[in-house]
Amino acid sequence: MDRTDFDARLQKLMRRQEELVARQNAKAPNGNGIFERYVHPVLTAAHTPVFWRYDLSYETNPFLLERLGINATFNSGAMEFDDKIVLAVRVEGNDRKSFFAIAESQNGIDGFRFWDYPLSLPETEDPDTNVYDMRLVRHEDGWIYGLFCTERKDAKAAAGDLSSAIAQCGIARSRDLKTWERLPDLKTRSPQQRNVVLHPELVNGKYAFYTRPQDDFIQAGTGGGIGWGLAKSMERAIIDEEMIIDERAYHTIKEVKNGLGPAPIKTDRGWLQLAHGVRDTAAGLRYVLYLFLCDLHKPWRVTHQPGGYFIAPEGEERVGDVSNVVFSSGWVARTNGEVFIYYGSSDTRMHVATSDIERLLDYVTNTPADPLRSFACVEQRRELIKRNLNVLRRVNDNPTN
Repeated sequence: MDRTDFDARLQKLMRRQEELVARQNAKAPNGNGIFERYVHPVLTAAHTPVFWRYDLSYETNPFLLERLGINATFNSGAMEFDDKIVLAVRVEGNDRKSFFAIAESQNGIDGFRFWDYPLSLPETEDPDTNVYDMRLVRHEDGWIYGLFCTERKDAKAAAGDLSSAIAQCGIARSRDLKTWERLPDLKTRSPQQRNVVLHPELVNGKYAFYTRPQDDFIQAGTGGGIGWGLAKSMERAIIDEEMIIDERAYHTIKEVKNGLGPAPIKTDRGWLQLAHGVRDTAAGLRYVLYLFLCDLHKPWRVTHQPGGYFIAPEGEERVGDVSNVVFSSGWVARTNGEVFIYYGSSDTRMHVATSDIERLLDYVTNTPADPLRSFACVEQRRELIKRNLNVLRRVNDNPTN
């Protein structure tokens, strides 16, 4: 390839990416009234800057080949920062290693652009093999905390076993999302911790964590669900006691595993929580999102939990590296009541759904709980049908002009 062809191909690459980033998003039709999906993902691997993936020097890369490919962008933390919405994106290279990068948007729906450099996250004395799924929390102590999963090879694995791993909660903090201070990993009694979330306020003068204790890297084992624990400090975060506040349950959307998504949203009715639930199917694990509400003054006490899922994978969301999965690490509550819900689909891309506090509270407080048995579920639905038929009869008997 001569220099002229090189320059033309480079211009085409840059133009194609700019068109993708500048593409406007629109609400998808036929919503359920609870939230709105959008037609396009907000981030894909192709949204990452061309200069992250290609060597742009003709002297060292005359064929303009991709050198460091990006496989996926997903499971992002989210917050408002400097009058923009920013996502702490899990970016996975073709080499399977994940890292974090900030992407920002003026409106939170489209136009997300990555900052020039990914985050340079310091390591601890025991280096991470992989890091992923950061939750961003602006805490009342003044710091922005990023809690994420740190994965390392299991030192006790048998020779030749290259899949056994140990997952723990990594902790870092920042003032500007650019310079990060790494703190020691969270310590609990559980051999594995994933999906740990920091509560945004102190509780009884201590830092509060939502945990997900597990016996195994993949399987929850005796881990009972979403936990709750307190630590005296973040500089050396140690939880001596965990209690389960949202249990797994047989033949439900969360029978295999469940874990909190982002930090909860504070409302006048309580703490609004977004979590993921996992069940097993003949086609593999299925991840969905669900909501529940906790007491405003006792955040460890669940007060309302609608039955079933809130968001499940649909259409292209069902296909990807790990299919049939939706997973959220971030949402943003605006001052006008809007809520932007960011979720990854099938470990491949990022989406947004929008709702508002009023609708979400209506949904979470008035949707019936799962009665856990088919007969009771039918009775629940029959009662709804009965009420609705009475409404329709009144409408038909009193038509309006």
